[in-house]
Order: sequence, then structure tokens, then C-alpha cells
Amino acid sequence: MHKIFILVTFIFCVFTLQAQKIETLTTNKNELYPSCEVISKYHNDWTRIHYKKRIDTFKDDPLNFHEIVFIGNSITEKGGNWSDKFGVEHIRNRGISGDVTDGVLKRLDEITHFQPKAVFILIGINDLFNLHHKEDERSSLKYFKIVPSAKYVAKNILKITKKIHQKSPDTKIYVRTILPTKREFLKYDILEVNNLLLNYEKKGYFTLTDLYSHFANDKDMMRPEFTNDGVHLSETGYEKWMSLEKNIISTIIKE
Repeated sequence: MHKIFILVTFIFCVFTLQAQKIETLTTNKNELYPSCEVISKYHNDWTRIHYKKRIDTFKDDPLNFHEIVFIGNSITEKGGNWSDKFGVEHIRNRGISGDVTDGVLKRLDEITHFQPKAVFILIGINDLFNLHHKEDERSSLKYFKIVPSAKYVAKNILKITKKIHQKSPDTKIYVRTILPTKREFLKYDILEVNNLLLNYEKKGYFTLTDLYSHFANDKDMMRPEFTNDGVHLSETGYEKWMSLEKNIISTIIKE
């Protein structure tokens, strides 16, 4: 009789926990996503509109528990269905074109709520582009602020990993080095951020995966076969990316 009581109690607890998960997802769904008018002072006008559209898309198709999540900007978003690319299930695309490190920080609640098996982060190039943006009265971008420095960008990426680690401690975190471009004025800032990330890796929140060195030529510019416009990736570029992370993804899926 005692064993039956224990079994019934166990089953009741399991169903209660499941019901709580469903209730949390239903009741607090909107609380997992940014809702204010201006999400980040570092977003330009176009990004502010697109960011909200993508957040609405995420609300309509929320994550499931314990998936793999790719976080980033247009380079991630334009990758489309990453599960199809890698030939495995449960890789979710959380890229937002035009997004910056500050924008990622503002939308991490959804990620951490669902306790992903792993997150892969590629972010920062838009921050650096904005760093070199010259404002004038005619500019449609004059209302956003410019990030202070490349060091600020690297520290924000560290904050992203720290927040994920604190709220979802079992999640494996992978940070990709920022990819090179064909824009000369971005070269040294990209190198500075990547070097800082290498140092920050020692803090233990994330594993650094080096995409940069595989995409750069001997002049630290994006190799032409990997890009359509000097920044975004061609199909060959995406294929190269997948070849560099295929083994990592396979290992995570098997665990």
C-alpha cells in the first residue's frame, strides 16, 4: 500500500510540473519578449521596425525546451532553416537583421526560459559599422546612438554569455568570432573584438569558435568566394560555416 501511495504521489508531481510549465508558457508568454517602443538606442530606424516584426514571429513560433538556438543578426537570419542545413532537428533561428549586441541582451528571456541544450552566438558587426557611421542632419539614422568602442562590443558579448549561463546553467554556450568583411574601415575593430573574446573565454562562460580565420585572406579581408556583397555570406560561405561546426552540432545532438 505504501508503494502504491508513493507511485501515485510521483505521478501527481510529474503531471503538476508539466501543468506548471504549460501554464507558465501560456500566462507569461509576452513577458519573455521585449515590448517597449524603442528596444535599443543603438538600433537604426530600419532595425527598430524589423526587430519588432521578428519578435512577433518568435512569439508565434516559440522555442521548445532543450533545443539548439542560433543567435545573431542578418548573417544568422538569412541562414534560414538551420535544421535543414545541418540535417538535424531542433536548431532554431533567432537571428534579427540589423541587430546589435544591446538588442540581443534585451531578448534573452525567451532563450533562457526554454533552457536550450546549446546556444551559438554571432553578433557585433552592426555595432562596429555604427561606430564608424557619420551622422548629419539629413541622415535617417540620426536618432540612434553610436556604440562607444570595440571594447564595449566585446564586453556586451561577454554580458550575453554571462546572463545565459546564470539563468540556464546547463546550456552550452558557443561564441563565434566576428567574420571579416571587405570593408577596410572595419578590419581593425573586428580584430580587436575577436582578440578580446579570446581573452574573455578564460572566464569560463563560453567556448570560442573561430570562424574568422577560415573566412579571412592574408589581408584580413573576407575571401570573395564566401560573400555576395562584402559582408553577407554566399551559399559557399554558409557551406564553409556548416563544415566548421558540423562535428560540434553532431556531438550536442547525441548527448
